[in-house]
Amino acid sequence: MADDADFLPGDGPSSGISVSLTAGTLQAIRERVGRRGVSAYLERAAQRQIERDALDELIADFDKIHGPADPEAVAAKRAKLTEAHPGAEAAA
Repeated sequence: MADDADFLPGDGPSSGISVSLTAGTLQAIRERVGRRGVSAYLERAAQRQIERDALDELIADFDKIHGPADPEAVAAKRAKLTEAHPGAEAAA
């Protein structure tokens, strides 16, 4: 694989590397995906972590400009998003 090529997470050719995991972590992964699914599982986990890191950076940049979010406003929005809607149980 060319080291100077730019690829987005999830794109480009696969490249073999050596990764060390604790026995418990590896066991938990194998219980979920089997022996042959470990690489794909770790690929998806790494992609999710990259997305989370990018989101954390975006939030930090926003906070620098606008200040941190008001905890009361966040709680109110969270309550509105998670409140039960009439008929929601029937659709589930």
